[in-house]
Amino acid sequence: MIIHRNGWVHRLIKELAGRAREVKLEKDMLQTILDHAYEGVLIVDVNGYILMANQIYADFLEKGLNELIGKHVTDVIENTRMHIVGQTGKPEIAQIQKINGHEMIASRIPVFNEDKVVAVVGTVMFQEVDDLFALSKKVENLRKELNYYKDELIKRMGAKYSFDTILGTSGELERVKSLAKRVAKSDTTILLKGESGTGKELFAHAIHRESYRGGGPLIKVNCAAIPETLLESELFGYKEGSFTGAKKSGKKGKFALANGGTIFLDEISEMPLMMQVKLLRVLQEKEIEPIGAETPEPVDVRIIAATNKDLLELVEQGKFRHDLYYRLNVVTLDIPALHERGGDLSLLISFFLEKLQKETGIQAKGITREAEEILQVYRWPGNIRELRNVLERALYVKTEDMISKEDLPLAVIESVRREGDHSSASTLKQAVERAEEKAIRQAIREEKGDRLAAARRLGISKSTLYAKMVRYSIDD
Repeated sequence: MIIHRNGWVHRLIKELAGRAREVKLEKDMLQTILDHAYEGVLIVDVNGYILMANQIYADFLEKGLNELIGKHVTDVIENTRMHIVGQTGKPEIAQIQKINGHEMIASRIPVFNEDKVVAVVGTVMFQEVDDLFALSKKVENLRKELNYYKDELIKRMGAKYSFDTILGTSGELERVKSLAKRVAKSDTTILLKGESGTGKELFAHAIHRESYRGGGPLIKVNCAAIPETLLESELFGYKEGSFTGAKKSGKKGKFALANGGTIFLDEISEMPLMMQVKLLRVLQEKEIEPIGAETPEPVDVRIIAATNKDLLELVEQGKFRHDLYYRLNVVTLDIPALHERGGDLSLLISFFLEKLQKETGIQAKGITREAEEILQVYRWPGNIRELRNVLERALYVKTEDMISKEDLPLAVIESVRREGDHSSASTLKQAVERAEEKAIRQAIREEKGDRLAAARRLGISKSTLYAKMVRYSIDD
């Protein structure tokens, strides 16, 4: 057969040669890609004959590439399932396969063309299972490290307490907690009023945690603890070079750190008048002005303030701005003093004794009746904080299994004695009523709300129990 130049046979041969070159280029490119892959890669056809492999896979099998290409996969790889995947079309991901005494993690993925399997790609993800375990251990260590720093961040900037942390069942406390839970859902400014040691900071934490800002920071500032000369830079920060001794990078203030969250301004009554003006601007304009800044900066912060003083009285004395007072006094929560929380003292004594025993390692079977009666009558000017301190001291000085009257501070005993010396029939009656209310609450709590069982425990009729519950405003 004579082939003429530019004849149809000649043109066909040229076309086929061109296609062959293209196929070779594509194959070479694919081989280059395989050779640069981090994992070992092997490709077989639908019947299990090896089409391509990279050097990593060949090295793992301890063979040359020329010993693999064209061979059936079962002839060169033990325990293989590549040919089975070619028949089933079902991928097998991250399977353990033992080859040459080594365990590897292999994946076998079918390649489809028009719903038909045309090839199977196999990869070696880890040539030793120990490599996987090592990586897994490394990831686990990183996860633990991340959780550690997250916990540290929460400790420093998050809310540590919830409403469940605020112990007590008295009506006075429950009313405040109920209002606090409602206003927590809003974004309004809150003023916490109460004597020192009543738990105002606990309420601030709980409100922040219950709010939609709970995932953001909670920044705590004690206005009385920061010198007046440093208060502005602490609250609002400063820019680079704004004054002698300023950090080159500048400094973020507490309001900037609280952005997206809540700032708790404790002892707000101690804030200087000049700073009160700047705080008022934050409340009105939602912006701060760091020292040395050319323009104000927007800030998204909820403010919770706390005081143990009468701010309105300070306003009348000219020590607190009336416009700031009304801005802060949107919602006021009056935290009851410990002596106002009838029935809560026994619960708090039990809680703190259990907690302190774990902290100190000193065990106590409880507190004698005489000692508890003294604590019940005492007025607790230092409130819950003082109660904890008294119990901790008693644990350290006690000589018997139980905390007795002799283990209590002399100041507490003397205060109760003086109160007794000046008491009248009416105060004695009040003491009896407090004890009665406490006994009723405890009986109902121990009987899990069963009023009939509580009446039997107290030795009174059910109707008498109901009457006393109404008298003392006791709900289940």
